[in-house]
Amino acid sequence: MKIAFIVDVFPSLSETFILNQITGLINLGHEIEIFAGARSTESEMHLEVKEYRLLNHTHFHNEIPQNRVYRVIRAFVLLACNLPRHPFVILRSLNFIKYGGDALSLYLFYKVCLFLSKGNFDIIQCHFGPNGNLGALLKEIGIQGKLVTMFHGYDIRRGIEKGKNIYAKLFKCGDCFLSISDYTTKHLMEFGADKKKIKYHPVGVSINKFPFRWDTSNEVLSDSTKILTIARLTEEKGLICGIQAIGKLIKKNPNINLEYRIVGDGPLAGELRKYAEHMEVKRFIHFRGQQSHEEIVRLIGESHVFFLPSNAEVLPVVLMEAQAAGLPVVATSVGAVSELVKDGISGFLVPERDVDAMVERLEYLIKNPEVWPEMGMEGRKHVDENYNIKELNKRLVEIYQNLLADDSV
Repeated sequence: MKIAFIVDVFPSLSETFILNQITGLINLGHEIEIFAGARSTESEMHLEVKEYRLLNHTHFHNEIPQNRVYRVIRAFVLLACNLPRHPFVILRSLNFIKYGGDALSLYLFYKVCLFLSKGNFDIIQCHFGPNGNLGALLKEIGIQGKLVTMFHGYDIRRGIEKGKNIYAKLFKCGDCFLSISDYTTKHLMEFGADKKKIKYHPVGVSINKFPFRWDTSNEVLSDSTKILTIARLTEEKGLICGIQAIGKLIKKNPNINLEYRIVGDGPLAGELRKYAEHMEVKRFIHFRGQQSHEEIVRLIGESHVFFLPSNAEVLPVVLMEAQAAGLPVVATSVGAVSELVKDGISGFLVPERDVDAMVERLEYLIKNPEVWPEMGMEGRKHVDENYNIKELNKRLVEIYQNLLADDSV
């Protein structure tokens, strides 16, 4: 199959779930082209981006000439090349009565020409609802391919905030909507998606990339307990509550020896550092900034407990990765986290913003290191059985094949 991926940014260090899907489909013998809204500004990139030469197959659909004169001249060249072969598609993209400024500015025309230049696609795979909206627009204009949209987190929150009509065109034009959790399915139906078109299909991780933390070569006991959080430093990730919890934990246990590592970057980076100073826990907290995935695997492998104090999540991949490595976790019971963490078995769930509950569960794990390997094994088993990317990619191909088979009946 030939598959077009529509994504926000590529390559992105934080969106390993998209990269795992792309490389997995390539490994299964499928042809992939990536259409991104923006180039990454990150200095690091995953090794797989180079290994699979993905940048050679990545196209940036928002990049059109900013000089209006050159934009028009270039448009005439594209018009001469594409109008004879795709007259109706090209003319629809220039319909300013229907599409307004997007057509008048030639933005829509340039996007359409970019897709046409890469040939026909069997599947147009969009990640996040807004990219699904773009896919629906392209399909309406005449770009061919079964339209599949995978919903994640911010797109569901956006639908909740802005109203169910935000994805109305997508739900009308889309062929399949991939839901990563029961929480997502519930909201997609509330937004107006056809239940028959919704397929449960979570994101996943490559289990083999995460050695089990408590192999016989690794000691459970350590002079210092290393607690790890990996998250964007934004309001919804709840890091203020996380730092509060660490501060209360230290105040309650003044002789405790712990190191709290926060990996990630974002708009609250400066504020969180100042807050750590205000809480007088600066020497216990280490802000590690944005890291490559290889470094994240290493940091997970030398940590003891994973902590995710988020105010809002759907199905966080970092919890899959931490549990794949065998770390017991403390996480807030938001979104579909309860589907991912088995409370009291692979970790502990606490109410969002409940700092005292966070302290209680972290303290229990720190004082009872003998439970780490057993909880870690339960977490790894759960992730392997339900979120193994190799098996999920095979299931995704089956979903695609069934969509294509419907046309052949």
